[in-house]
Amino acid sequence: MVGVLLAGGQSRRMGGGDKCLRPLAGRPILEHIIERAAPQVSRLVLNANGDPARFADFGVPVTADTVEGFAGPLAGVLTGLEWTRAHAPDCAWIATVATDAPFLPEDLIARLGAAIIDGRADMACAASHGRRHPVFGLWPVALTSELRAALVDRGVRKVDDWTAGYNLKGVEFSGDAIDPFFNVNRPEDLAAAESYLAD
Repeated sequence: MVGVLLAGGQSRRMGGGDKCLRPLAGRPILEHIIERAAPQVSRLVLNANGDPARFADFGVPVTADTVEGFAGPLAGVLTGLEWTRAHAPDCAWIATVATDAPFLPEDLIARLGAAIIDGRADMACAASHGRRHPVFGLWPVALTSELRAALVDRGVRKVDDWTAGYNLKGVEFSGDAIDPFFNVNRPEDLAAAESYLAD
């Protein structure tokens, strides 16, 4: 399983720059993400645009969107699928996680995989408090060409619009004190994450 760390957004609500490089409890948010995601997969790749050198300290290969124009999370999924097809051709699935969610579950990928098997689903994504989080998902490499056609030929941009054509299984996760998919979008979110870790 290849884990794809999605960091291709423009971080407008955080004032631009890389959200995942902001410090949280003395370490970059991305370090928290890698710490939780790496044990769940065989290898990681980071989807990020711009100069990859800024991520050199993390020891993870970096790949930019293969579709131009900041086409959103689906472009990151496609980029991960195409990277996997080129660099890990024996891998049939990828897992995607957002790099602004430092509390992602440590059993995320195992539970998504089990849901696909149990529900005979085409793909799976996480949910919490009844709300789906499609960027935390498992995607079959076999659908790479179909996703590229949707993005490039049909202009599909929303994850939900694309997954509507498939059997997508949602898997509910819950956190005792904080939503496991709490994402650091704004400065006040970063402060809330700091406060949670300090307790």
